[in-house]
Amino acid sequence: MIANIVKPGSNTRGVLKYLFGPGTATVHTDQHIVASWDGFVPDPGPKGSPGHDDRMDQLVKALDLRVKQAGDHAPEGQVWHCSLRAAPEDRILTDAEWAQVARRIVHATGIAPVDDPDGCRWIAVRHADDHIHIVATKMRGDLRPPRNWNDYHRAMTELTSIEEEFDLTRLSHGRQAAAGTPAAKRPTRAEQEKAKRTGRTRTVREELRHVVRTALAHAKNLEEFFNLLADAGLQVETRTLPSGDLQGYKVALPGDTNADGEPVFYSGSNLATDLSLPQIRQRLAAAEAGPLETTPAGRRPNPWHQAAMATERIRDHIDHSSADITQAHLAAFGEALYALPLYAPAHLKAELRRAAVAFEYAAHTRARVDHQHARALRGAIKAMRHHPADGSGLAMLLDAAILIVAAVQRHNALQHHDRQVAAARQTLVHLQAAYDQAAVMPLAALAARQPPATTVLTYAHHVRDAVPAYAEQILTEPAWEALATALAAAEAAGHDPAELLHRAAGRRSLDDATSPARTLTWRIRRLGDRHVPGRQARAAQARTSHIPPAARGTAAVLPTSTPSSSLTHQSR
Repeated sequence: MIANIVKPGSNTRGVLKYLFGPGTATVHTDQHIVASWDGFVPDPGPKGSPGHDDRMDQLVKALDLRVKQAGDHAPEGQVWHCSLRAAPEDRILTDAEWAQVARRIVHATGIAPVDDPDGCRWIAVRHADDHIHIVATKMRGDLRPPRNWNDYHRAMTELTSIEEEFDLTRLSHGRQAAAGTPAAKRPTRAEQEKAKRTGRTRTVREELRHVVRTALAHAKNLEEFFNLLADAGLQVETRTLPSGDLQGYKVALPGDTNADGEPVFYSGSNLATDLSLPQIRQRLAAAEAGPLETTPAGRRPNPWHQAAMATERIRDHIDHSSADITQAHLAAFGEALYALPLYAPAHLKAELRRAAVAFEYAAHTRARVDHQHARALRGAIKAMRHHPADGSGLAMLLDAAILIVAAVQRHNALQHHDRQVAAARQTLVHLQAAYDQAAVMPLAALAARQPPATTVLTYAHHVRDAVPAYAEQILTEPAWEALATALAAAEAAGHDPAELLHRAAGRRSLDDATSPARTLTWRIRRLGDRHVPGRQARAAQARTSHIPPAARGTAAVLPTSTPSSSLTHQSR
């Protein structure tokens, strides 16, 4: 449930005429009072109903009585107006329940404390299923103004208790609201109704936001960002300062016009708080990390592998880093999700687009973050355009992405952010659907090259030693054959399979993995594609990984490795 306290006004009648009228942005129906300061106020009912005008006059006089009595001592902006809206997924509350909610809010905010006969006069009006409006005049019976300082935060804190007691969707309130509130504003009912009238599947704001985020995920600089928006068919206008410096931008969807036939423009910040021009500049600057470092063998690293490794590291940030650092990495991860449809096969694009949109409401917040914390992931995303993904690279990244979204879902559940939990769950549905299709051929290709049975038995022993808690599950999964092949390829390249398994298992927890065998397969592929460490480095890895000497293999140490697979380098 969300509270919205508007700027104080001075026209009581004007506010009431709107509440009991037919509505403008949305249609008002069955307008009536559900609660008031004394329970006996005249109810005007819908505009045009018998006796409406007379009862409206009586209600205005009753609400304004103390303001009139105070005369020159009455405060400016004496009308206090607060709307309370339930979440779309919540049940429809009864009038009695809304009345209880209204009384608790006027008490919590100091407008009309319980058992205070001098509390302000107020009414609660309902003209829709999902929300009410509370209107009060800010003059107490002792002709003093109420002590309603910090009323918004007090209202939101009270709503936390109301949500729990009424079994409603629990949202982010109080001091954590900024950190837990999505950067992307959910569509209003008016926007949804306009989309239906015009035959759109999404609101204009959602469509524009999707195009802007996709362009941002692909662009290397601001000029390319604006060019991509124009190429997508948007109308783009920029604002410049007298100095010639760019101040802001706005976009419009072709065919979306106002009553005068003019385009309806949205600034970046109106699409989402993290799409303002300053925020976009920060993100683009954070992606300018320079070329990916080459390996000791002189090869450019695979950006899909780099992105998967950077994605896996987000789990540690969720569990151990500060909120601003975590959000920087999650914002970059969101950009990666928007970039994937650009590079994925056609049959996966729809699911990946849905995953990107759903994740906006799972993790993106209005809190300001320092995007420099996620340079590695952004750099890998930008490099993907020159390295088209083979099946294994995409499946590898999707596997890591599923683990991170599962961690985000669990974190939101602990914070009782029910909407974000639902959004993360929806993201997982789409990512899992895409992964299940993307992983079939790469895993089958690996399984077809399974090593001899004696080698597989040796690897099974290594698995039981490295991950005893998951060993039996791994060895009975269909992906075990692919994992064994990945270990054999790594061993042929000079790696010690036992050490590699310990490193792969120790990198990140497998708790959120639906298939530990598949997750380990992709980790082994990434680690095996790296150069083989020297003897001293191998000894150091063994000490830090706490690998028993008996578990370490005797594979020969080679100076360099041959990658198990390579990607064709071409420009898009």
